[in-house]
Amino acid sequence: MAIDARLLAYQQGGTATYIRGLLQGFRQVAGADDEVIVLVSRRDRQSRLMCPFRHHVVWTPCHHRLERWTLGAELRRLSVDVVHSPDFIPPARLGAAWARVVTVHDLAFLRFPELLTAESRRYYGQIYRAVREADRIIAVSEATRRDILELTGARAEKIAVIAEGVDPVLRTLPPDGSARRLVERFGLDRPYFLFVGTLEPRKNLIRLITAFELFRQRVGPHGPLLALAGQRGWLLDDLDQAAARLGDAVRFLGGVTREDLVALYDRAIALVLVSLYEGFGLPALEAMARGCPVVGANVAALPEVIGDAGLLVEPTDVEEIAQALACLWDDPTLRRELGERGRCRAGRFDWLTAARETLAVYRQAMACGS
Repeated sequence: MAIDARLLAYQQGGTATYIRGLLQGFRQVAGADDEVIVLVSRRDRQSRLMCPFRHHVVWTPCHHRLERWTLGAELRRLSVDVVHSPDFIPPARLGAAWARVVTVHDLAFLRFPELLTAESRRYYGQIYRAVREADRIIAVSEATRRDILELTGARAEKIAVIAEGVDPVLRTLPPDGSARRLVERFGLDRPYFLFVGTLEPRKNLIRLITAFELFRQRVGPHGPLLALAGQRGWLLDDLDQAAARLGDAVRFLGGVTREDLVALYDRAIALVLVSLYEGFGLPALEAMARGCPVVGANVAALPEVIGDAGLLVEPTDVEEIAQALACLWDDPTLRRELGERGRCRAGRFDWLTAARETLAVYRQAMACGS
């Protein structure tokens, strides 16, 4: 069985986090008969050195327009029973006999096509072929499963819902009480609300900034900051203009390390994730695991993940978002209560369970293909 881990050479968060989590879980739950082969990019020397499994180097880059065919050609003679594509586009088999498993993280590109570039729309438009060709489909939430059924016409019996997990290190690292680290690295010299994720239109950041502006009008210019942690994505001109209205009250932190992320969660007033759509919402789960309160959108998968461990708001209502920020700013007791609930709820999500259930899906796919 082979898992496509090429994305580890291209990104740190998102699907790369999912791949790393599964590989961590496979190390502990894979049996003697479960030979896992990791498909790594020729660019990714670090993963090749650290990978505990047999690895197979491939040349095809991620998201190439001919990826389906060139990757299929590279893998044609690979001796495996199943190939897992965590980024949902499976390679063409070109006569090979292996079964195909795909993971669908979200269908935002179908729900909100106007929020993507034309190139991204073309690439992700392959979803219809992908779900048709796959022997098994993994959805990371019930919300994503419903969207797959509604928007792609995939057969229900092919879909398994397997939730993502939390990196054990995020659970076990001791609290980082050093305010100096955040001041020196990011200039966060005052309390702050935190966003974590790629900066892109789906994350609804312009409304978040507008809501934060309303909140700041109530608490005054010396109130908390808004810290945005994540790589810059696409269609960001309007976001930059919105942030400029607030001067240095909005801080763009860029990509952050795992250690930085722990410190950011530990000292944040709350994580604010009011996306228009999330197929899962891993930053919310990570924040909860660190005892950080969460303000989340009441749509798509976030209610599944957050449950009663955070405040859920309508993502298009800037007044409601602003009220949630004010509520947490004014009430430290509520922050502590939500943090405790979050730790408890996050304990239900782990990569060992995800890895065990994923191996079971591999076996089902192999049975289909045999």
